[in-house]
Amino acid sequence: KMVDPTLAEMGKNLNEAMKMLEDNQRKLEEENEKKYARKDIPGPLQGSGQDMVSILQLVQNLMHGEEEEETSQTYRLQNVGEQGHMALLGHSLAAYISVLDRERLRKLTTRILSDTTLWLCRLFRYENGSAYYHEDDREGLLKICRLVIHTRYEDYTIEGFNVLYSKQPVIYISSAARTGLGQALCNQLGLPLSCMCHVPCNTMFGSQHQMDVALLDRVIKDDVESGKLPLLLVANAGTPGAGHTDKLGRLKELCEQYNMWLHVEGVNLATLALGYVSSSVLAATKCDSMTLTLGSWLGLPAVPAVTLYRHEDPSLSLAAGLTSSQPVEKLRALPLWLSLQYLGHDGIVERIKHASQLSQRLLENLKNLDFIKTSVEDELSSPVVVFKFVQEYSNRDQTSHAAQASTIQHPIISNERHVYDTFNQWLGEQLAQLVPASGVDVVELEDEGTCVRFSPLMTSAVLGTEIQDIDQLVDCLKMKIPVLTSTLQLREEFEQEVRRTAGLLYIEDLSWPGLGVVRYNYHSDGKNDDKQEKELEKINTELLKKLNELESDLTFSLGPEFGGQKNCVYIGMVTEDLDVSELVETIAATGREIEENSRLLENMTEVVRKGIQEAQLQLQKANEERLLEEGLLRQIPVVGSVLNWFSPFQASPKGRTFNLTAGSLESTESMYISKAQGTGTTPPPTPTSSLAKQRLPGQKVFKRSLRSSDALSETSSVSHCDDLEKTDHRAPALSPGQEQGPLETQKLEEQKEVAKATTETEATPSDQPPRDCTEGEEQGSQR
Repeated sequence: KMVDPTLAEMGKNLNEAMKMLEDNQRKLEEENEKKYARKDIPGPLQGSGQDMVSILQLVQNLMHGEEEEETSQTYRLQNVGEQGHMALLGHSLAAYISVLDRERLRKLTTRILSDTTLWLCRLFRYENGSAYYHEDDREGLLKICRLVIHTRYEDYTIEGFNVLYSKQPVIYISSAARTGLGQALCNQLGLPLSCMCHVPCNTMFGSQHQMDVALLDRVIKDDVESGKLPLLLVANAGTPGAGHTDKLGRLKELCEQYNMWLHVEGVNLATLALGYVSSSVLAATKCDSMTLTLGSWLGLPAVPAVTLYRHEDPSLSLAAGLTSSQPVEKLRALPLWLSLQYLGHDGIVERIKHASQLSQRLLENLKNLDFIKTSVEDELSSPVVVFKFVQEYSNRDQTSHAAQASTIQHPIISNERHVYDTFNQWLGEQLAQLVPASGVDVVELEDEGTCVRFSPLMTSAVLGTEIQDIDQLVDCLKMKIPVLTSTLQLREEFEQEVRRTAGLLYIEDLSWPGLGVVRYNYHSDGKNDDKQEKELEKINTELLKKLNELESDLTFSLGPEFGGQKNCVYIGMVTEDLDVSELVETIAATGREIEENSRLLENMTEVVRKGIQEAQLQLQKANEERLLEEGLLRQIPVVGSVLNWFSPFQASPKGRTFNLTAGSLESTESMYISKAQGTGTTPPPTPTSSLAKQRLPGQKVFKRSLRSSDALSETSSVSHCDDLEKTDHRAPALSPGQEQGPLETQKLEEQKEVAKATTETEATPSDQPPRDCTEGEEQGSQR
């Protein structure tokens, strides 16, 4: 039974508030209609105030008003859970407890701080440790650096930075550490960047993500000989990128040799709570301090990070800011104190164990996949799995790879790595989009390049990742691997086809995840650059529109929004049944058609004007010739009619047709002859490629039938032979030397007579001009 009614009311209000905030589907249509209502515009505070329900409703609108389509954000809020409610309740309780009287507040905060510190030290095997709770995960390391400075420089409290002149402090940090960590420490401590030493990782032996211990030893010796003071070493138990652990045992011995402080951070520290811990991570229990980020490991929102440390002088800890005499500062541990009690020891271990099992499940499945290379430190217990797509010929032994890395890279090798980075970037984005509950992301590593990372300790508790999500991730990966291999193999063939095709220009864009980039070249004909650029953009835009209208599985686009080439067609991922030659041929033919139409429209006005002038001149000349042939008497109205009645004048009409495509005048005699003969011939069909003719029913464009080309050729040859046999049976051929009979000869003579009579009939002059004559011819006849 709750003793304090205020606490009971607080818990009830929190439950109601969380229930209201997590109800994202309530009144969605009404909120969409009133998204830009006037009530959302900030205004003055209301004089009478608002009730809690109205305020929470406003908070809900602000949280989900612009994120309704972002499923990832909604998914995170739906998985807060009851343990998250306990953490949120801790912040409310901290505000309530802070108003207690000083003595009661001191007792309560001391109990909360001591319990939480004891539980964490036992849970993560860190004996006789103290704890500092902080919001920023870098703040703990900052306080540790100040503690070490106070410890190594005895007069630092009195003289300040003046004591640093005699011996400059040096902080050593791995090159695989978080980006910007060293600069942030120097800025907060007021030290120059020369006080920060980045230690390279291994290059020849061991993991390429571990700190080079031998090189670190030489660097420290050189610093000591030059009068510097080695102060602190920051090691990793799980690097931010690949999740590898430094050799903490050897580093601890080196720190004891030079009287340095060893600080450890990383995601692998979470495995210290499990029953089985690898020896490399277990060595972290002997370090001087470590930082734990329990919020992401356990899925607890708004809980502080914890830095465990060992130090015997409490006054120096107070001077460094690791401890505080203010009881309110100790209430930072209250949300974590409530959450740890709610989960219990078994619940905490189960969450961390579940994350490790997820990584092991993914690693076992990746071993059975071709073209996938994994980069894990320990295959038996690695909470972080990093993998990438590579071709089989790129899997070389470690010796040759290390020797290659130590030399200057050849341009071809550099381009190949750039292409692999682009493809793995696309692969990571696709997997994250298809399986959002997996929490995979893309990471850039110095040696491996772009890789896909799965770190369940950082994401699974928040996203609620389960085993079936990993199986779904593997299935999606199996579907994407053939697409990647096919696209990578066909890129070179596509480049060669484009370079051999006239009118097309291959654009090399290594950052495009797809088949390639092509541009249709526009023949400028002496135009200025601005006009040529506009025509080029117009043609390639229309080309992209035409290609997208085709029924194909390919994706054509203008490329990335930023950093892409202009006036180009970007072709996306393809499958192995793509016919590259047909694709390039279609692009070139479509581009030529668009260019011809563009030229026709552009030159239409000038061509038509010149054609009309030439037609007028020719018609005028034809009228003059007709007058000379007819004579002067036929032009007199009465005399000409009588003369034409006694002696009719026969003249064949000579018209003109204007060819818009060629821009020239042509005679109509061929047209009259074809009409007179009545052949009725149809124009020849549009030539199509042989590849298009062989397309099977239902087969999309740019696809070739795999494993059926031989069968197709055999079928076509057999059908052709059958047609020949049928033709032989229906119409037997004449034997050599055999002549046509009298019946055939008579039929041919009759056809010739009919054609001749039809021609004479069409050529007879009449009062009305022929139907196919142009307007100019009609005017000439009237004249």
